[in-house]
Amino acid sequence: MSSRGTASLDTTVSPSAGARPARSLRSWLEHLSASGRVATIEKPVALKHELAAIAKKLDGSRAAVFVQPGGHAIPVVSGFMSRRAWIAEAMGVSEDQLLQRFREAAEHPLAWQEVPADTALCQQVVHTQGIDLHRLLPIPTHSEHDSGPYITAGLVIARNPRTGIQNVSINRIQVHGPDRMAILLLPRHLYAFQRTAESAGEPLDVAVVIGVDPLTMLASQAITPIDHDELEIAGALHGEPLPVVKCVSNGVKVPAFAEIVIEGRILPNVREQEGPFGEFPKYYSAREGREVIEVTALTHRAKPIYHTIVPAEMEHLLLGAIPREATLLAHLQRSHPNVKDVHLSVGGVCRYHLWIQFEKKREGEAKNVILCAFGAHYDIKQVVVVDTDVDVHDPAEIEWAIATRFQADRDLVVIEGAQGSPLDPSTTVGQPDDAPAHLQGISAKMGLDATRPVVYASHVFTRVRIPGQDSVDLEALVASDNAAFDNYLGDVHA
Repeated sequence: MSSRGTASLDTTVSPSAGARPARSLRSWLEHLSASGRVATIEKPVALKHELAAIAKKLDGSRAAVFVQPGGHAIPVVSGFMSRRAWIAEAMGVSEDQLLQRFREAAEHPLAWQEVPADTALCQQVVHTQGIDLHRLLPIPTHSEHDSGPYITAGLVIARNPRTGIQNVSINRIQVHGPDRMAILLLPRHLYAFQRTAESAGEPLDVAVVIGVDPLTMLASQAITPIDHDELEIAGALHGEPLPVVKCVSNGVKVPAFAEIVIEGRILPNVREQEGPFGEFPKYYSAREGREVIEVTALTHRAKPIYHTIVPAEMEHLLLGAIPREATLLAHLQRSHPNVKDVHLSVGGVCRYHLWIQFEKKREGEAKNVILCAFGAHYDIKQVVVVDTDVDVHDPAEIEWAIATRFQADRDLVVIEGAQGSPLDPSTTVGQPDDAPAHLQGISAKMGLDATRPVVYASHVFTRVRIPGQDSVDLEALVASDNAAFDNYLGDVHA
């Protein structure tokens, strides 16, 4: 182990300075704490199940900070971006501007800026010999049937072996041994990089970055074409180039202000068993052979903070939802400009059910919007299209639109045998446990046109409203006590 000099790079800025609060994980936690949104757990908690149980109990109300997790000196934080309003706040925009702001950043990325190693906080302490992840890091075991400790909030960064351009993603990683981990690779960019390296008989250098600010976390989930570095989207969200530093054991560039970086390489033609693991659909994924990361170095701040995401809870779901919504909105509006808003519902695990607000001009348009949405992302399983008077962020509004504007024999679209999510357990019904990859995730898609007719008689589809209901000022009207009414009742009884 070695230590480096204190860096001058720390992007932590006190909220009182007037800067956006999400410059680093620490500044964001400071901001949340100042506004009563951090719960500090001082008593020792077990890394197996207990820590995750407490974090889940606080989910969506307060971030959880565990001071003594499993006997480790490194604190664990969870749930610091578990509400949409918090993420908008981190961006410095209102909640209704959230998707537009993310979309602008994705469309206008900002190149990162490499900084010297001696100014990088993430490399203040360097381990290259005798690495034992279980001893050095407080890695929790989350769900009841999880097969062991998992890194759930690690940004996995790798370079395309052909072009050298980086990709950033979050993958579940099971820690098997002191310096060995199994990683789930879905058929996306990291998977393509690994297969390219493996076909040449080469390992793929990677870095697993733990403990970054909400905007960098969010940028990692952007849906982009291959060879678009998500760290450049993070820079655009921050409004300035993201400072990065080269890893100590490979050429991957990582956020210089990160808390912890695990460096390693995905070994070619090596698979080890991983799982079961409680995933975002709120079910367990199967135990299967996965690619293996061999750890080559571990670096961190002098006093690091470890971030864990409790699977299938709001922090996990929103991380995937907001970038997908921004991408889906942009995709739909290119063909259908009258699409006004979209929402991936929590009940649909922020992946499978998409609600679309649409200003319909001609009959049949809503069905075209449904088909366009299915082509936008294979995860989408159910689409509901509603009119502009329906709030797509309110489940009761969606249900009301379906109840009063939808008829199954006229407004239902069903597509059989399409590619869906391999993590949706209903797609495995009728398939053998060892079904090959090309048969996994086969799904039916359902679309519901819950829009009213373009032309209708009289007030049949006119929504009931009371004039003035939106301008009532209850603060000015409601008395501070019930004395006047109590006096009336007293007079009556008398």
